[in-house]
Amino acid sequence: MDKPTELIEFETMLLGRHSLNAHLRRPDHLERSAYLVLRRLRIEGPMSIGELSEAFGLDASTVHRQTAAILKADLVERIPDPDGGVARKFRITAEGERRVRADRDYNVNALDRVLSDWNETDVRSFAAYLERFNTDIEASEARPWPRPSHTEPRP
Repeated sequence: MDKPTELIEFETMLLGRHSLNAHLRRPDHLERSAYLVLRRLRIEGPMSIGELSEAFGLDASTVHRQTAAILKADLVERIPDPDGGVARKFRITAEGERRVRADRDYNVNALDRVLSDWNETDVRSFAAYLERFNTDIEASEARPWPRPSHTEPRP
């Protein structure tokens, strides 16, 4: 490969493949879209279809299908807007919290196993570069994702 960005493209393609395969080996895993929506709700609290649509850069019909599936599975509930707005919002349920925590713990444990031979400095550097990469993408799309180290409740 002539350019470093070609190698990054290739490796990020593989990273997406590996993440998916890790989920397929875990029984009772959340679908990727459910996991992402639940993680966002866990960080930000209740959100409407419009807010989720804007946060993910997806059309409202796509978000509606995703939220309908997790609503049916009792992972979220619809509530009146706590701020008095017209739109109803989705709030994560205790079962949604349990399932997203189980998937997150599974993912973290899998990463711990893969990175077990890395020293702490390398792991921290890798994490910092990934965060920088993601925040640069988010900035280019004007769609930042709140960082869990600052806002997400700890188990």
